[in-house]
Amino acid sequence: MKIAVVHDWLVTFAGAEKVLAEILSIWPEAELFSVIDFLTQEDRKKIAGKVATTTFVQRMPKVKTRYQMYLPLMTIAIEQLDLSGFDLIISSSHAVAKGVIVGPDQLHICYCHSPIRYAWDMQSQYLTESGLDKGLKGAIARGLLFAMRNWDSRTANGVDYFVSNSDYIGRRIKKVYRRESTTIYPNVEVEDFPLVSVKEDFYLTASRMVPYKKMDLIVRAFASMPDKKLVIIGDGPQFSKVQREAAANIQVLGYQPFGVLKDYMQRARAFVFAAEEDFGIIPVEAQACGTPVIAYAKGGALETVIEGRTGVFFREQTELSIQQAVQAFEEQFIAEPAVIRAHAENFSSDVFRLRMREFVDEKCREFFSFRGDVR
Repeated sequence: MKIAVVHDWLVTFAGAEKVLAEILSIWPEAELFSVIDFLTQEDRKKIAGKVATTTFVQRMPKVKTRYQMYLPLMTIAIEQLDLSGFDLIISSSHAVAKGVIVGPDQLHICYCHSPIRYAWDMQSQYLTESGLDKGLKGAIARGLLFAMRNWDSRTANGVDYFVSNSDYIGRRIKKVYRRESTTIYPNVEVEDFPLVSVKEDFYLTASRMVPYKKMDLIVRAFASMPDKKLVIIGDGPQFSKVQREAAANIQVLGYQPFGVLKDYMQRARAFVFAAEEDFGIIPVEAQACGTPVIAYAKGGALETVIEGRTGVFFREQTELSIQQAVQAFEEQFIAEPAVIRAHAENFSSDVFRLRMREFVDEKCREFFSFRGDVR
C-alpha cells in the first residue's frame, strides 16, 4: 500500500508537528506533502529527515516569515498536489491539508486539529485582534473568510473519516461539516516530565503571551492575592503588558529553556491555565509532573483535567473566578501526585500510536475489502 501524509505547512515544530512526527513514526514508508516546508535541520530530524513535496506557494516572496498572508492561495495550492498514485492519504489538518483531491478508490483519513478557526466561530475575535474589524481592509478580510468557509465545507466531502484531537473539536467538526468523528487525543511526551511528589509554595503559569491565552488575566488575579506567589514563563506580544501588571508577589521570567520550564513545573503547587484551547498540551505536561491544574472550564481542559482528582476548574474568565478557584484549591483539594501522573499517562505517545494504528488499520480493512481489494 502506498501512503501519503499531508500537513498544512512546515515552518515551526509545535503541537501539530509533534502529531505529524508520531504519524510518520507509525508509517515511516509514507511520503510527505505540505504547502510549504521551511523546517530547520534540527526539527527535520524529528520527522525522520523527511522533506515534503511542496506547492507553488513555497516560491512566493517572503513566504517563510509571512506565510499566513498566503492562506487564500493555499486553498488553491493544496489542490494541485498530485496524490493519484497513493492508496491511503492521511491528512494532518488545522487549515487546508484536508483539501487535497482524492479519487473514489483512495482512502482519505483526516486527523483534524480543528476546522479553520479564524474562518468559523472565531472569526470575530480574529478580525478584532488583527485590526481588521472595520474599513476597507475589514471588508476584504470578511470576503476572503467567506470564500474560505465555502471551500472548507466543500472539501470536507473528500474525507472518508475524521479523527478529532478532542471531543470539543469533534463537536466543532459536527457543527461545521455535519460529519461524525472519532477522538484520538494528540501525543504528549509525558516521559519528558518525570513525577516529583514534593511541591513548593508557588503557582506557575506558562504560555506564549497572546491575547486568547489570558496571561494578563492571571496576573491581575494574583496581583490581588499578595499572599500567593506566582511564577510566569513565556514570551510574546503581550509580554510588556504582563510585566507592567505584575505585583511584588509575581515573578515574570520571560522565555526559558525546556529544562527550566520543567523544573518549575515539577516543583509548583499548581499550574494555572486560563485559555480556551482545542486540547491544551501544557496542562497534561504539568499533570505528568504530578502537579495539579487550576483551569478554565471550557475546551479541551474539560477532557484532560478531572475536577477534584487532578485539579479544579473556574467557570468564568474573570479575576474573581480565578481567585475563588485558588481559594477552593487550597481549602479543599488534596493532591496525590502519583494519581495525577497516572492520569497524564493516558495521553502518552504510546497510547496515541496504538489508537491511531488500530483506527487506520480497521478503516483500511473495511474500505479496501468493500472494494474487493484486500491489502
